[in-house]
Amino acid sequence: MPLAVYILGLSVFALGTSEFMLSGLLPPIADDMDVSIPQAGLLISAFAIGMVVGAPLLAAGTLRMPRRTTLIALISVFGLGQVAGALAPTYEVLFVSRVVSAFACAGFWAVGAAVAIAMVPKTSRARAMAVMIGGLSIANVLGVPAGAFLGTHLGWRSAFWAVGAASAIALVGVATLIPRIPLPERKPELRRELLIYRDRQVWLAIAITALAAGGVFCAFSYLAPLLTDVAGLDEGWVPTVLALFGVGALIGTVIGGRVADAHLFGVLLSGVVASTVFLAALALLASSAVAVVVLSLLLGFSAFFTAPALNARMFNVAAAAPILAGATATSAFNLGNTGGPWLGGTVIDAGLGFASTAWAGAAMTVVAAGLVALAMRHQRAGRTRVIAKSLESTESTESTESPESPESPGAQTATTATTADSSQR
Repeated sequence: MPLAVYILGLSVFALGTSEFMLSGLLPPIADDMDVSIPQAGLLISAFAIGMVVGAPLLAAGTLRMPRRTTLIALISVFGLGQVAGALAPTYEVLFVSRVVSAFACAGFWAVGAAVAIAMVPKTSRARAMAVMIGGLSIANVLGVPAGAFLGTHLGWRSAFWAVGAASAIALVGVATLIPRIPLPERKPELRRELLIYRDRQVWLAIAITALAAGGVFCAFSYLAPLLTDVAGLDEGWVPTVLALFGVGALIGTVIGGRVADAHLFGVLLSGVVASTVFLAALALLASSAVAVVVLSLLLGFSAFFTAPALNARMFNVAAAAPILAGATATSAFNLGNTGGPWLGGTVIDAGLGFASTAWAGAAMTVVAAGLVALAMRHQRAGRTRVIAKSLESTESTESTESPESPESPGAQTATTATTADSSQR
């Protein structure tokens, strides 16, 4: 794996910490900004909305720009967004700073993923994405709990300052260690790359990714109040449980990245089903502190076990447009990260309690599992059609070249051999 891929993973650590650390900071932000916890939760959705919109816009806008220069510019804007958040005097300013940071984060993810994919063979795509996602997992192990710790002891603004410092370190790494990635001889054309959206499998991949991510983060976004108000844990436990979620995420990313290249649909289906089971268990056992702690670890594992496969699947079905494929994957994940917290806040506002967010999340992952099965069916049907066309073409060529009749032994032997070869393919 090229060193540059690990540098991208290091940069993603800063991006991921900022994206998810609010899960442990909602109560102090709500108190300081004089808003409700569901309103504070909209800051998570604000970041996700910025990612959804920013990924395709920045991918299109930077299509012909040098990759390293683009990455340097985006990580710089992201760091400035963290400073703006740390200094925000009102909820509205903080909200805008999250959207701006998300735009830069989305662009970095889209371009960075395309750079990582370009530097490895197709058979290592899931592993390359696992390295980048590994930065996100480590953010959940170290960055997010550290943010919650800082928020508890030094105020929530200190967490934003810390991410700003991490962004500066990432900027140095990108500027000095990411190589120049030459643009293809044929300049990318936005109109040509947009053709990927005619493919049904691309839209299935988008829906699966959004629902799988949204289901988990519907519950995860409100994990802090669930731990303290429902499970009865002291708020000092919040960083520890968030770290356990991150440990599960890191383990899931490593295993999923190594398995997904060979068994992509197996990873997708098993991971999404596991998330459904864990979310249902979390809803049923939310009042048990031990159960919530264990399930947080397991949920982190199942969510990130599927992440490399979800990314690799998008690059496989949208191979003709790698930059837009990365942007589309980023947008799909953050459609889920937008819809999940919004749905969670909706069920809380309806008076159903914090535990109900896990039921809502499980409903989303059930639909995701059904769509994985549908994508598998379409994939197999497509392969069958390709084999059938290949067989028809071969038989047509042989009948033209061979003087033997279809009933002759030679013709029967040729047909049998062709059928066997097609079945192997």
